[in-house]
Amino acid sequence: MDRRVVITGLGVVSGFGVGVGALWSALNEGRTCLGPITRFDPSGFATRLAAQLPDAFAAKDFVPKSYRKATKVMARDSEIAVAAARCAVEDAGLVTRGSEGENPTPTYPASRLGCQIGAGLIAAETDEMAAAMATAVGDDGRFSLRRWGGEGGQGMEALTPLWLLKYLPNMLACHVTIIHGAEGPSNTITCAEASALLSIGESMRVIQRGAADACFSGGGESRLNVMGLLRWTLAGMLAPTGDETDGSRIVRPYDPAAAGGLLGEGGGILILEEERAAAARGARVHARLAGFGASQSEPDYRDGERDEGMRCAIENALDDAGVSASQVDAVVPMGSGVARLDAAESGALRAVFGDRLSQVPLVTLAPNVGNCTAGHAGIQAAVAAMCLREQRLPARLHAGSPGPGLDAGARGAAAANLNCVLVCTGSLGGQNAAAVLTRA
Repeated sequence: MDRRVVITGLGVVSGFGVGVGALWSALNEGRTCLGPITRFDPSGFATRLAAQLPDAFAAKDFVPKSYRKATKVMARDSEIAVAAARCAVEDAGLVTRGSEGENPTPTYPASRLGCQIGAGLIAAETDEMAAAMATAVGDDGRFSLRRWGGEGGQGMEALTPLWLLKYLPNMLACHVTIIHGAEGPSNTITCAEASALLSIGESMRVIQRGAADACFSGGGESRLNVMGLLRWTLAGMLAPTGDETDGSRIVRPYDPAAAGGLLGEGGGILILEEERAAAARGARVHARLAGFGASQSEPDYRDGERDEGMRCAIENALDDAGVSASQVDAVVPMGSGVARLDAAESGALRAVFGDRLSQVPLVTLAPNVGNCTAGHAGIQAAVAAMCLREQRLPARLHAGSPGPGLDAGARGAAAANLNCVLVCTGSLGGQNAAAVLTRA
């Protein structure tokens, strides 16, 4: 394939705010946004810290005026994707149907603009669902399925007619494509933490085979609600937080004694373009997307013996990029702080890099922004692109002791000679993805 793919737009939403600049500044300053949960009362949970979006965040600020009414039927996840996509468009200097001004002339025809976005299984808002369920209480004071169905009560009829449209995972891509007029290939991938990077790989292939010239790609998710926190607690992914208020002291990537991870809400959407098309319009290129690989491991949540699957994904990405492990200058891994997942990831990295791994810096983000689940790898990819563009490694937070042979401990930001950066992630369900980014 002679259609090479470059990254021209970076859109990030995290607990540090909207825009990749807010994230990059915080990372270089060594800050965390993991703090007490205030979006709801978490007192019934052992985990009471997470990374939340700023209170001022509102999707209506990132959509055309004509589309603001639609934000009323957006779940938090869709709001994140819409905001990140808007930032990516502006960063790339693209004109789309959603751009400001009367009848803007889009940079690309609608049929040549695609959209692949990773999403999670969106949980219904607690207040919204509880208010409807309260109308379906039987005479005995217990929830009644008959009344929920409408017999002697409102039940599900108390929900708004468009209620379901808020919670379909494909609504992230749906809103982005409608706003920006992306009528090319579109897809939604729901594979937990691997979702965003798998979507980036899908966009890469779409452009390479000539089905589109540019794509929105990445992911977004928020599990900061009662159901989301409960699910991740039952999956054994979260650490008890006690009276701690600084989450970076709890999330310790690759530390065998780490108690677990913490959630964050956010995500990253990138603009990927065919290299010649980007050059023709004079676009600034952050990095080149040189290779991609994916695999599936046995989803054994208890022991996480999944080194082989992750190793295959990484080696496939390196092979696709035509580079060797010796040419990789840094790695942006998942590094969730969940010991069983980190053990599999570090095992795969040792298998790929051998003794050289101790000389390859790992850029860990979970102590800063938490685990943003389906959106996390989108943030990873954006940070990798920034590292290459700025020729700099951000500061790294770590309150523990990472395993031997890993360059993952606490340190300050530093200039670095970076030509090739690997991004990799596993997931709760066993899906693995890896991408190789090279200097523009």
